Amino acid sequence: MSELNKEVILEALKNVKAPGGETDIVSAGLVSEIVIAGQNVMFALQVDPDQAQAFEPVRKAAEEAVKAIPGVDKVMVALTAEKKPGAEEQQGRARKPQKPTASQAPGIPGVDHIIAVASGKGGVGKSTTAINLALALRDLGLRVGILDADIYGPSLPKLLGIKQEPEPDPENPDKLMALEAYGLKAMSIGFVVDEATPVIWRGPMVMSALQQMMHEITWGDLDVMVVDMPPGTGDAQLTMAQQVPLSGAVIVSTPQDLALIDARKGLNMFKRVNVPILGIVENMSYFICPNCETRHEIFGHGGARQEAEKMGVPFLGEIPLDPILRERSDSGRPIVATEPDSPHADAYREMAAEVWKKLQTGQVGKRSMPRIVVE
Repeated sequence: MSELNKEVILEALKNVKAPGGETDIVSAGLVSEIVIAGQNVMFALQVDPDQAQAFEPVRKAAEEAVKAIPGVDKVMVALTAEKKPGAEEQQGRARKPQKPTASQAPGIPGVDHIIAVASGKGGVGKSTTAINLALALRDLGLRVGILDADIYGPSLPKLLGIKQEPEPDPENPDKLMALEAYGLKAMSIGFVVDEATPVIWRGPMVMSALQQMMHEITWGDLDVMVVDMPPGTGDAQLTMAQQVPLSGAVIVSTPQDLALIDARKGLNMFKRVNVPILGIVENMSYFICPNCETRHEIFGHGGARQEAEKMGVPFLGEIPLDPILRERSDSGRPIVATEPDSPHADAYREMAAEVWKKLQTGQVGKRSMPRIVVE
């Protein structure tokens, strides 16, 4: 068996013809961004956005061609349908987004509610909040899944202690089965890419990968899917807002002004695309010294609550800064699952109860998806 490398993959792809049949996709310069992670292969096909629909059979043919290579287990092929820059873009200016209009794109089959856990910047404990919120929703007796939407820095494999790779669905070989841990269904790009392998992808491939993780995974029936968003207000956030009917968003921030400035941007982004705000969480709110039991407000205190009041959105609660929370997260043993009687677990369950109440009472709910156009 020959060694699996980019040259072997490109050789197999030379048998796949581009639309029209005059040349293959490699000679046409359409193949880019090949990533090999063990027995898994991911790459992109660069196409004009107007030809994206015509290229779908080509994408499938390319996927099958690489699957046939000995030693290949799973293949992910994305279409990077990039819009050609117009005059305004070339001058560094973007036109104002048009007002969102309803889209007919489907949600995720079997999933009743999808909520995004987001922050305006990294390092505020968003992923830890997302996994523990998901587990707290599970403790309410709900069927819960969690999707790691951070393609560049996936956290879910470490947070859940998952090292195995997803397997094909026996009933639908074109899909992969979501993995399970602590009673949650879970999916992350980190399950198929080694943690030391950098994912060097442009925005369109990131968006395509997210769509595949949502729609080409067997999730089963879920009451709630929690989406751990990457920090910021970029491609992933817009993809989620555009491609699935988000029931709401939870914003995570620390108390200090710098974090709140970015949290405000994230909150306003979701409002702009008509995603209801379920509430704001203040993480690392305070620290209780284990020796003297004195409370220390290292990053200040109450900033997120004040911001919630100012923005007219719910405040979901405070999570203290505690080494045990960090230790449990780093070791793949989330605190809600492994220390259910702890004050932290109680705080997350209170948040989960408030979020579920909002979803159930109709304060927020399923919505039509906006069509976001930026030219």
